Order: sequence, then structure tokens, then C-alpha cells
Amino acid sequence: MTTVFISDLHLDAARPTTTAAFLAFLERQARTVERLYILGDLFEAWIGDDDDTELAAQVVKALRNLTDAGLPVFFMHGNRDFLIGERFAAASGVRLLPETELIDLYGETVLLLHGDTLCTDDVEYQAFRAQVRDPAWQARTLALPLAQRRALAGQLRETSRQAMQHKADAIMDVNPAAVERALRAGGVRRMIHGHTHRPAIHDGLLDGLPARRAVLGDWYGPAGMVLQCDAGGWRLEPSLATDR
Repeated sequence: MTTVFISDLHLDAARPTTTAAFLAFLERQARTVERLYILGDLFEAWIGDDDDTELAAQVVKALRNLTDAGLPVFFMHGNRDFLIGERFAAASGVRLLPETELIDLYGETVLLLHGDTLCTDDVEYQAFRAQVRDPAWQARTLALPLAQRRALAGQLRETSRQAMQHKADAIMDVNPAAVERALRAGGVRRMIHGHTHRPAIHDGLLDGLPARRAVLGDWYGPAGMVLQCDAGGWRLEPSLATDR
């Protein structure tokens, strides 16, 4: 059997082909695997579990169909959908994960995370992350009317786009020392994350022993990127469930 990892779909009503590809993936390819992990940024923005858009309803229904069929689906918050909560989990059947999670992956212990905490050189982003992950900030935000939250999400996306235009690529990538610290803190030498949109499998050494880090790809291209893992190894591949 195979365990599949995806992230950074950034589903948005303005990008219906990506939504169609994801729904097709859930209906076809995902039904052939053992477990599915979504490691953040499933949505371009999530304004709360009371989101009443058609996109939200489509995704919840498709996930529910999958989980009702018996497939375990795990979700980890990203930097775009950190307001997903228990109501979404109950409706979709997904299991919410903490910011970091250790799992057994065919005999290997692997550290899972979204990946944004590894980008420590981006000091401005880390300050923003601390603000929006604060429970008091989230409570105040979720208390706002839906329309106001939609406007706020739009403002935050625009601010993010403008900030990225003036940052060097290296600043927005992971810091190698941060990667090593995270691996040592977890007591592991295997890691899977998303966020940077730089899909690759990096093999190296940690304290003189073999280490591996898989970076998930986004779903902006002609096919969504998935990481397929089984007893034979790890493989980054395009999603098979796309008609684009």
C-alpha cells in the first residue's frame, strides 16, 4: 500500500481548474492509497468554519465521501488556512494534526510539518505568523462578520504578495540550521514538509548519519504534485487525476 502527502493546493474560486483536479484526485487516485496527509495550504485563504462559499462546500463534501469510504485523511494547518477548526474536521471527517507530528512510515519515524517555521531568515513573516497563530487574535478575528473576514483575508493576501516581490528567494526558503534543529528535536532523520513550493527529495547527512527531507510541490502547474511513499521508497510525482 501507499501513503500519499500533498500540500499547497491554494484552492480558490478564481482557479477552478485546480479545484477540479483536486476533486478528481480525491475521487480516483486517493481511493487507492492507505493514508492521505494534507500538510497545509489546502485553501488560498480560510476565513472560518462558517465559510458558506460553494468552494468550501465542494471540498468538505468530497473529503467526507473519501473518509466515509474508510480512508484516513489527516490535515495540518498551513500559513493560509490556519483558521480551519473542529467544525471543518467534523464535517469533512479529516483528522487535525498539531504543528509538528511524528509518524511511522513503513518502519521509519518521520517528522511532518507545514514548513513555514523552517524559514527563519524571513523575520518579517515569522513575526506575522506569531501574530495570526495567537489564540486571542484568532478569537477576535472569528468573531467578525463573514464579509469583514473576507475583506481581511484579501488584504492579507495582497500584503503577502507585495512583500514577496521585495524578498530574495533564499530568504523565503528553509534555513538549513532550522531543519537540523527540527530533526534533532524530533529525534529523527526523516522529514516531509511543504510551504516553499520547491519540490525535491534532499538526501544528506545529520550528525554523520544519512538523512532525508522531502519538500512537497504546489498545484499551480499542469498537474498537482504528490509524494507517494511505500516500503520501496519515496517518489515525487504529478497527480494522476488531472485532465488539464
